[in-house]
Amino acid sequence: MKNLVPLILSGVLLGTVAPAYCQDPPAQDKQETQDKKEEAKEAKAPATSASTPAAAEDPSYRIGAQDVLRVDVWREDQLTRTVPVRPDGKITLPLLNDVQAAGLTPMELAGAIREELKKFITNPQVTVSVTEINSRRIYVNGEVNKSGAYQMLPHMTVLQALSGSGGFTAFARIKNIYVLRNENGKSIRIPFNYKEAIKGKNPEQNIELQPGDVVVVP
Repeated sequence: MKNLVPLILSGVLLGTVAPAYCQDPPAQDKQETQDKKEEAKEAKAPATSASTPAAAEDPSYRIGAQDVLRVDVWREDQLTRTVPVRPDGKITLPLLNDVQAAGLTPMELAGAIREELKKFITNPQVTVSVTEINSRRIYVNGEVNKSGAYQMLPHMTVLQALSGSGGFTAFARIKNIYVLRNENGKSIRIPFNYKEAIKGKNPEQNIELQPGDVVVVP
């Protein structure tokens, strides 16, 4: 028995006998840790958002006030420039002065400029692209990390808007999100359940946003 005591002590010092605090945690503690990890994931922003087409790639996009346009006239550097759309919906270009831009697609505007430039240039080649969309904005408010106004890209959905808001706070009720929309002078409320949306349930609730929509995360 006396000979066993030194062997046990040496085993502890060499690490052959594991101390109690080095043993694996009980299964219950593991489950609680896993549950906390799952809760933390829900508080983060959506992992990825579906890609949204740029305005220049959407032939149906209608130019609005405060958008910024790039007007390229082939081989005419003095006419090629980046211009903002004024609040009255017009842009100013050399030779042409004021040109109506708001309400037109980039292709339609390019055609209008081309026709006007024919008075001064033989067979002008004109390309118009939208470099900044400032006329169409939506808003994300409430329990998100980055609330405020966002540029509304073509065909933007609720889920895509939330993906740019920096994630939810710890107090966010992500099952009770809603969209406030003004229709005919009245404010309507459209419910949105984030948990269902990311699981593909009730896809019709992931509506396409309209300018001025407010996504509220309570």
